[in-house]
Formats: sequence, C-alpha cells, structure tokens
Amino acid sequence: MTYNQGMTDSESMFQADLAIVGGGAAGALVALNALRSATSAVQIVLFEPASTLAQGIAYATPWPEHLLNVPAGKMSALPESPADFVDYLLAADAVPGMPREALADAYLPRRQYAAYLQQRLADAEAQSPAQLRVVHAAVMALVPAAARQHLRLADGGEWQARQVVLACGNSMRPLPAPGAEALPPGRVVDAWDYDGVRMLAGEGDLAIVGSGLSMADSVVALANAGHRGRIHVISRHALLPLPHAHAGVAGFDPQPLLGLPLRARMRALRGHVRDAAALGVPWQGVMDRIRPLGQALWQGLDDVDQRRFLRHVVRYWDVHRHRIAETVHAQLAALEQSGQLQRHRARLGTVLVLDGTLQLHAQGPHGGMDPLRVGAVINATGVETRALAMRNPLLQQLLADGYARPGPHGLGLDSDAVGHLFNAQGQPQPGVQVVGSLRIGTLWESLAIPELRVQAQQAAAGALPTVQA
Repeated sequence: MTYNQGMTDSESMFQADLAIVGGGAAGALVALNALRSATSAVQIVLFEPASTLAQGIAYATPWPEHLLNVPAGKMSALPESPADFVDYLLAADAVPGMPREALADAYLPRRQYAAYLQQRLADAEAQSPAQLRVVHAAVMALVPAAARQHLRLADGGEWQARQVVLACGNSMRPLPAPGAEALPPGRVVDAWDYDGVRMLAGEGDLAIVGSGLSMADSVVALANAGHRGRIHVISRHALLPLPHAHAGVAGFDPQPLLGLPLRARMRALRGHVRDAAALGVPWQGVMDRIRPLGQALWQGLDDVDQRRFLRHVVRYWDVHRHRIAETVHAQLAALEQSGQLQRHRARLGTVLVLDGTLQLHAQGPHGGMDPLRVGAVINATGVETRALAMRNPLLQQLLADGYARPGPHGLGLDSDAVGHLFNAQGQPQPGVQVVGSLRIGTLWESLAIPELRVQAQQAAAGALPTVQA
C-alpha cells in the first residue's frame, strides 16, 4: 500500500506553506493561531470535506438541547484570553439579557461555540498578512519528506506543503454486533447523526448502545422531538454521565498524586473526597482540583498501571471526569424514574431482523438477558481511539506505509512531546505535527477545548518559524 509513487516534485502541484488536515474545532484552532501569529504572507491551506468549518462532530448539531459540557467561561479558544468566548457572546448578543457573570456559568447550546470559532477565524483572516485557503476535499495520502510534505486528495489533486498539521478529529466506533453493517438502512443510526436520531422519535421502543455523552445527546434529542416509546440503554457498566456542581474547588495540593502508583492514587482521591465532603464540598470539587494535571497524571503512570487503568478504571474515570450540565442530568433522571429510560448492564451480542423490527440479544453479568424488540438502534459507543481500527483512509495509509505508528497501548498515533509524528522506527518527523484525539495514547487528556487550544497554539508556533524562514 505505497502511495509515494508518482508523488514527486512538480510545478503542476499546488503549493502551501502550512497544510492543516481537518477543519473541525481542532483544525480551526490551528488555523486561527497561525493567522494570528503570522508575520508574512504565508499560504495556509485547510483541507475539510464538509461545507462548514469549525463544527466537526461535537459542534455540528443545530439543536438547542445539545449543550456544552463545560461552562462558557472556560471555553475560550485563546489561552491568553480566558474570557474571549464570553466576550464574543456579549458582543453578539447571543443570549439577550443575560449578564456576564451568568453567561460565564451557563451551559450553552453547542452550536453557539461553532459560530464563535467561525467568527474568530474570520476576524483573524481579515487582520493577518497570511492567506487562508479552504479546500473542500479529503486528504487520502501523505508522504513526509525533509523539505516538502506531499498530499494526495480524494479528487486526485496533489499538494506540497512545507509543514503539515494533522487535526483529523474523531470517528465513531462501529456497533459491536456481528453483521451490523448489513442491517437495513435507517435501522442503525449513529448518535452523531443528530437529525437522524430525532427522526426516530415516535411511539415505538428504541435501543441505544453505549451510555456516555453521546447517549445523553441522543436521549435529550428524542425527548425534545416528542418520543413516547421506551429507550433501552445497553452498556457494559450501565453508568450514566454524572452532573457538574457549583460548590467550589477542593483545597488540597494535588502534586503528591503524581508520585503515586495507580492504586495509591485511587485511595488518596477517595480520601480527598471524604475530606472535601466534611467541608461541604462535593466530589466534583476534587475532580476540578486535579483537572489541570490530567496529562501529567497519565504520563506519570508506568506501562503496567496505564494498562490497569484502561482495564479497570477508565469507565469510572470517564463518568466522573466528563460530566454533563445539571439540567441534562436531571432530564435523564426524570426519564429513568418514569420508566421510559431503562438501563441494561450487558454486552450486545447479535442483532436480528424479525418481522420488520430488530431483536437484540445481550449478555448480562448473570447470563443472557431477555431479547429486546425495538424499531431501531442508536450507536452511541463513542470515539474510536484504537489506531488500527480507525476508518480514516489517510490514517490507514500512514500506518501501512510506516510513516506513523500506533500510540501507547494502540491508542491514537505516537508523537513526541510537542506533537511531531513518529514513524514506524520511532523517529519524529519535523514536518508533520498531530493535534487532538490522535494524541490520546501519549497524553490521555487530548479531546477537550482546554487541551486543544494549547496544542493548536503549539502547533502553529512550531510550524511558522519554518514556513516564514
């Protein structure tokens, strides 16, 4: 699977100084930082098949019930301007009548964040000496080289760039059932197909596989679309996302946690939770205290403890770390109390088509559970983090041709401390940087805006000296 044949220097190739692959939030943040930092007329090209930038998966939803999972006051795209998102909201009168302090604490519709990134990108483009070009095509192949990186597009076009930043974003895990791809169209809908999920609303029962943030999105979408049937949630642990709380941050020093192995850390955290509760601070205050150390906590574990975390702790970490707005949590709780939302702790087995419906067979902790008859299944299994399972042709090509290798534990792509992509021999490639979810194996915390904005700034700072030299 070699893609470098024919990809040679040629005047017929399109030229770029900086190529950004992916135009979701991560790619838009890289472009924003590059435009703001450029001091000359460098050519920045952003490759994104979708017609709209800065949305990606998270911010593409047009529906108001899909809220940010972080208060607006913590969602600035610019590390040096922590209040920038709130400043934008006020200037745009995005929430009429809401004062600054209330805005900073509010969980706003995610579509507002996409609009914010688009506006800031337009502002930067208008003021920058650099030039931004958007190419609405997928990059299918990349061949790193010493001076020029070669890119091939799905439409057959070829580009050369002095620097490349991979901001490919997220892909959904496949439904974990044999033959799921062969089920009738419309019977299996990805949770990220926001309109498709709402179209399932009606009288019949539905199933959602997965119980994380994508499940919460799907449930509130169905509820707001008037769904009256039961919603069965199937997952291995059947743990729902937990809510945020507004009761302050715990006051302990988290630094000693970095020197502890996993089991000792867990004991220490439980102790901090007990101590905080005695002072009237909920457990969320403990998680908020250690939030800035997320990457250091992961990197401080040895290989054995990282694997232990992935086997035994990760789901419990996720529901405590990746929390949802209290209003969304309350809506889930009310639906469960009414019996419309039903949780099943089980592994999905087979999905059969039977008399125009789907019959789901799953294995619970005490054996097989009674089959469920539903009209459709929503795949809410979350982000695919395993490099070899990612269905992105560019990533498959990079791995197959030895220009990349999986990250630790097979998660994402391997990179150095500043994001330079490692090839199969473990050598960093100075012309190719990685941002976002592809760095999860190395950093763990690499999906949220607080991490993305720092990585984007670092990527732009690393690329510009080369392309402006």
